[in-house]
Amino acid sequence: MKVSLFDFALPEALIALRPAEPRDAARMLIVPCEPAPFLDETVRELPRYLRAGDLLVFNDTKVLPVHFSGLRTGRAGTLGLPHARVEITLHKRAGPNSWLAFAKGAKKLHPGDQLTLNAALSALVAENHGDGEVLLDFALEGDALDAAIKAAGEMPLPPYIAARRPRDAQDRADYQTVFAREDGSVAAPTAGLHFTPALFARLAEAGINRAMVTLHVGAGTFLPMKADDTRDHVMHAEWGEVSAEAAEAVNRTREAGGRIVAVGTTSLRLLESAADESARLKPFRGETAIFITPGYRFKACDMLLTNFHLPRSTLFMLVSAFAGLERMKAAYAHAIGQGYRFYSYGDASLLFRAT
Repeated sequence: MKVSLFDFALPEALIALRPAEPRDAARMLIVPCEPAPFLDETVRELPRYLRAGDLLVFNDTKVLPVHFSGLRTGRAGTLGLPHARVEITLHKRAGPNSWLAFAKGAKKLHPGDQLTLNAALSALVAENHGDGEVLLDFALEGDALDAAIKAAGEMPLPPYIAARRPRDAQDRADYQTVFAREDGSVAAPTAGLHFTPALFARLAEAGINRAMVTLHVGAGTFLPMKADDTRDHVMHAEWGEVSAEAAEAVNRTREAGGRIVAVGTTSLRLLESAADESARLKPFRGETAIFITPGYRFKACDMLLTNFHLPRSTLFMLVSAFAGLERMKAAYAHAIGQGYRFYSYGDASLLFRAT
């Protein structure tokens, strides 16, 4: 399919720079199957649109503070190399003391360049892979490196936020779900940001169950799609796990007539990766690069709670596959007309799978 089919115009003023306060006060657009009308709600009213016995599936990944503003302080074998500011976002562990990273101005970095990311953390550029990616070797390794990154790094906010305001201490709390527990992501599973202990209590009172899966979101989620046709796009692989307990919860819910509600596209992609052709979920552990576009036959999920996504993005393609392309274009037009807030810190939509 042509990528241009998934384009739309979004006023810049609707890009959220901070989340709603409290989190479950965010707006939520209900997108039922046609011909039912759209409904304007808030996330705290989610229990009204679910039934006892439904299962919410969350991604419990934890975002690592992997963004650094530092200096190129030298190059092996070179005298007098001028210092230069660098912006580094680590995105994948490559070894005990090494990480793959995206670097702003990576074309100026060469193997042997020495980077000072803060007083306690320095690295050497081992390789420049092109397209903004470098391999960094750190002076520390293992647990010591992990601790230094957590202590010194900043949250890796999406470019559409970071370009408009500085990162700050508040982002350490805001850009993390309240149920995060498994270290490994460089981007938040943003649909989960809307949940609060109070909302969890209301869901439990309504007899709505929950299960946890883990998908470590990679920095590829921030990269623009360069292909003109979806057939030419290659997804970045991300590591995920569906435990035997989570798989059984999904299968048991479906057998009892309950609905599976994925909280976020990351949860949905992982569930679909773990489902067999009979729609039964099996335990899963490994990488997935599943790319969902219109025409895909969903096996594991009945509903999807998700934020509003970028035009021409793989995530807008996914929601278009789930609810229908024309339906999602109409839903986004409604959201823009009603002033919904978009992207990671923005509002939510509750989508019913097209039949």
